[in-house]
Amino acid sequence: MTIYHADTMTQLLARGSDDAPAIGALGRPSLTHAGLRALAARTVASLNAMGIGRNDRVAMVLPNGPEMAALFITVACGATTAPLNPAYKADEFDFYLSDLNAKALVVMQGMDTPARAVATAKHIPIVELVPGELAADFTLVSDLKGTPAHFGLSEPEDIALVLHTSGTTSRPKIVPLRQINVTASAYHIGEALELTPDDVCLNIMPLFHIHGLIAGLLAPLSRGGSVFCTPGFNALKFFAAMALENADRREAGVPPPRLLRPPNGPATTPSTLRMSLAGFSAPSCEACTV
Repeated sequence: MTIYHADTMTQLLARGSDDAPAIGALGRPSLTHAGLRALAARTVASLNAMGIGRNDRVAMVLPNGPEMAALFITVACGATTAPLNPAYKADEFDFYLSDLNAKALVVMQGMDTPARAVATAKHIPIVELVPGELAADFTLVSDLKGTPAHFGLSEPEDIALVLHTSGTTSRPKIVPLRQINVTASAYHIGEALELTPDDVCLNIMPLFHIHGLIAGLLAPLSRGGSVFCTPGFNALKFFAAMALENADRREAGVPPPRLLRPPNGPATTPSTLRMSLAGFSAPSCEACTV
């Protein structure tokens, strides 16, 4: 088996064929792999023009969906991502934004969130994300200007992602993950699940959670596959979402279960799904047939 590997997010995005879909969503045309790579280059250039560069932390508060997926990926190509739960209340945003020391906060244009007021009070610049016509496509809008200390594409030892621990035994602590850590995790999961460029991941995990970001999003992209982004899990709509496109195989990145449609299999039913179980603490998988 050929094992593909990369040490940065930019290299990870190089696997997919130009015209193959990369990120999709309900009711909108998918963004191709070529489109995602172009979006990453455009996003890094926009951030650099704002004075944000490698290892500068960018907080993100967006609803689950294709824009949040693409924002995480493209910002990580040239800065440090800090995704936050959009359901946090003002006091929670106050803690996390204070702890992060973020250079900017990105929010969806028109999104009503207490993070805006908290960021303003802390003098953290707010960057608006304006969605495009294609799923996952967007433009960043801000009056912020500057020159970053380190511009251009992130390098393997740069920090790609910072997340907080749950804080069950003490106050939450920041956990930094380097580019090389994130890409290695994505490739190992993709290899364990035997994902291929023909596979489509139905991602229903939160995109501020390590499992949703790495297993549900980066793993299929690292193998040249694609991701179909949803607002979250809805039991009444799950099987309809599985059948939205005529892909040979689908994955729903949620622990548990993660559900796969067999290659060239019949219409998706509970008896034809392949299930793998994953714990919340680690992206390990155990495959079984149902």
